Amino acid sequence: MSHGNVLFFLTGSIACYKACTVISRLTQAGVTVQTVATPAALRFVGKPTLEGLSGRPVFDDLWEGGRALDHIELARAADLALVCPATANTINRLAAGMSDDPVGALFLAWELGQKPWWIVPAMNHRMWEHPATEAALEKLRTWGVHVLDPVEGPHACGEFGGGRLPEPEDIAAQVLAALEGK
Repeated sequence: MSHGNVLFFLTGSIACYKACTVISRLTQAGVTVQTVATPAALRFVGKPTLEGLSGRPVFDDLWEGGRALDHIELARAADLALVCPATANTINRLAAGMSDDPVGALFLAWELGQKPWWIVPAMNHRMWEHPATEAALEKLRTWGVHVLDPVEGPHACGEFGGGRLPEPEDIAAQVLAALEGK
């Protein structure tokens, strides 16, 4: 059994349905998973699904009563942060240091260089290849962010190319291996 605490971020992509499988695999392996979801992510998967898979309430609102310091407490408690799926919007917001939502606030509260922060991009191939996305990813990498590159394949829009989320089992296996090595 693997153990550890993962802060699992879902952002607004159709690939959220695949992220649910990653959450399931991690919790089945004995990992404590705390989900954080953007409003756009919650349009693809609901809070009851995420709570059912993780056994914990979803953090999605910096301003919810009683949760004023959750961005600090959750960052302290986690061993690894995983943004899966990471949209182009989220990647660019992280690189800009924007902290007006739970994802950005937790990123700025995270101990980069001390604990791993991973992102798993998922988007249309044109968005993946856009200079803004490429520049943001390069900036994040220089800060020590680990990027699990997307794979080539069919997209929900019917196009084919890079930007597709890797298979959930592959993502979970890599996270579990990283937690074992901590």
